[in-house]
Amino acid sequence: MSGAPRPKDRPWLMRTYAGHSTAEASNELYRRNLAKGQTGLSVAFDLPTQTGYDPDHVLARGEVGRVGVPVSHLGDMRRLFQEIPLERMNTSMTINATAMWLLALYQVVAEEHGAEVATLQGTTQNDIVKEYLSRGTHVFPPGPSLRLTTDMIAYTVHHIPKWNPINICSYHLQEAGATPVQEIAYAMATAISVLDAVFASGQVPEDRKGDVVARISFFVNAGVRFIEEMCKMRAFGRVWDRITRERYGIENPKHRRFRYGVQVNSLGLTEAQPENNVQRIVLEMLAVTLSKDARARAVQLPAWNEALGLPRPWDQQWSLRIQQVLAHESDLLEYDDIFEGSRVIETKVAALVEEAEAEIERIQEMGGAMAAVESGYLKAQLVASHAERRARIEAGEEKIVGVNCYQSTEPNPLTADLDTAIMTVDPQNEARVVSALHAWRERRAEGPAQEALAALRKAAAGTENLMPATLRCARAGVTTGEWAWALRDVFGEFRAPTGVGGAPVAVAAEAGSPLAAVREKVGKTAAELGGGRLRLLVGKPGLDGHSNGAEQIAVRARDAGFEVVYQGIRLTPEQIVAAAVAEDVHCVGLSILSGSHAELVPDVLERLRGAGAGDIPVVVGGIIPAADAAALRAAGVAAVFTPKDFGITEIIGRIVDEIRAANTLPPLEVPV
Repeated sequence: MSGAPRPKDRPWLMRTYAGHSTAEASNELYRRNLAKGQTGLSVAFDLPTQTGYDPDHVLARGEVGRVGVPVSHLGDMRRLFQEIPLERMNTSMTINATAMWLLALYQVVAEEHGAEVATLQGTTQNDIVKEYLSRGTHVFPPGPSLRLTTDMIAYTVHHIPKWNPINICSYHLQEAGATPVQEIAYAMATAISVLDAVFASGQVPEDRKGDVVARISFFVNAGVRFIEEMCKMRAFGRVWDRITRERYGIENPKHRRFRYGVQVNSLGLTEAQPENNVQRIVLEMLAVTLSKDARARAVQLPAWNEALGLPRPWDQQWSLRIQQVLAHESDLLEYDDIFEGSRVIETKVAALVEEAEAEIERIQEMGGAMAAVESGYLKAQLVASHAERRARIEAGEEKIVGVNCYQSTEPNPLTADLDTAIMTVDPQNEARVVSALHAWRERRAEGPAQEALAALRKAAAGTENLMPATLRCARAGVTTGEWAWALRDVFGEFRAPTGVGGAPVAVAAEAGSPLAAVREKVGKTAAELGGGRLRLLVGKPGLDGHSNGAEQIAVRARDAGFEVVYQGIRLTPEQIVAAAVAEDVHCVGLSILSGSHAELVPDVLERLRGAGAGDIPVVVGGIIPAADAAALRAAGVAAVFTPKDFGITEIIGRIVDEIRAANTLPPLEVPV
């Protein structure tokens, strides 16, 4: 009988994105999560590990163990996976610029466990394009980065055939403002660039092209508009099937299957009424599980309190249980695709496919994804899309419950004690990690380590596959920073376009509008101070690459009449202060989402005072717990903005207020 229940499908892989403090602490967390029914691991690395710095580098200050686990060498990787059977594990590692290095460490540890390397299963994200566009953990220029990706894919096809060497990641593109069409198009353009490079390298014979395509996986985002998001997943599959069949001649439908994992949207999680995040997460999960023909292969869910700070193990358990209830208590897995034959769904999917393929063609005409990165086209498009979305939220056209509508609320028992509602990292942890790193360097045999690094530089300067030289470095006790610096010596570094200059005006300063009022405020204040326009420096100290907020502040400040100084991500406090003094700015705005604000913001304040510029007001934005915000204000910060302050025009107005106060000008009553 049509529609009758059938034996249940196997559930998707259930993961929790996790890692913090140290390898030992993360290992304990992983083993607890596996004991609770998690069926795969998803490793979060800290920002120094992701960007190729050792914990004792100046840029690593305040970042060690904050947003993930620090892995500086083989010893750390051993401790990270102690007592975890890697030969039976499916491990996802969210790592990009240093993906080859972490895979090498993982392989060596698996060999030490006695595992057969060819049986290892898992994924390295290894998608550098989205790092240039949204996440900001790139290191090398596009050309050398693509070579690292190509070499990894060729190596794994031959030696670790069950491994997914790349997880093309549109997740962060949506976080950076991508529409569903842009998410599909930019991910597919990246896949085309990668596959073209792999096949052009000559490292894979013609008869194994299908094996390469079969190991390409994707990592996508799912927002709360879950019908549109579900249609997006179906459209993704159709576009991928056409590209792999028509462009690469892949005949086997199994090789052409669109294989994806997902973390649902963290951008939409709110600091205001955070309990609402639970139902958001559930709806977003349905987008990637309801449709059997477009169901995710692996799912990881954020925790309800991620807009407040670092989730605790209990919060992560709650997110895991959401998955388990759907998979094991509901009848979801008993039916064929429930949307087959739906005219509504088919119409939406067809529209997404048509628009996405048109955008892919536009990118190909530019020379492909890498060329579109270097020209700044992709970044500018994302900044513009994000600005439009923010404008819709501020105008109330896009409603967010608890933020711009239905804001009245009862006291929240979940956040009654904010100090215990999130997990905090021991501030002394960084010193212990640095001390352990120094001990590792002192104990290792220095000769083999330096010889391995010399061999790596030589391989990088030539054309041979870089994975064997990287494995040699791993076995010789080389550190993450040393591996990356050896390649920096050959490849150089790269600063991605910010997209701010090319972003069009998203909010018009029409007469009577809030932005027009702020423009008037900016103009009057500039006239009173003399010396031309008001100047705002937007700075991103440390290694936090989440630049979306900083870019939106920069664009709106520009549109409000400010002269904006924004040099992009990954700056030291010293560099930020030098720029503030050189540009004679009226205010410094710091954006930090990684949790390093407690170390980096006071450093900026102290350096400004030392430079004789202590009267410049400093404002800070980011995911900052209330206690930390109070401490920052006590240290001299003029204002602290957190995700609940969603009105960007209002923020710009408050920045003008702080400039006036710092210059002993009377308050200017301009309604905003």
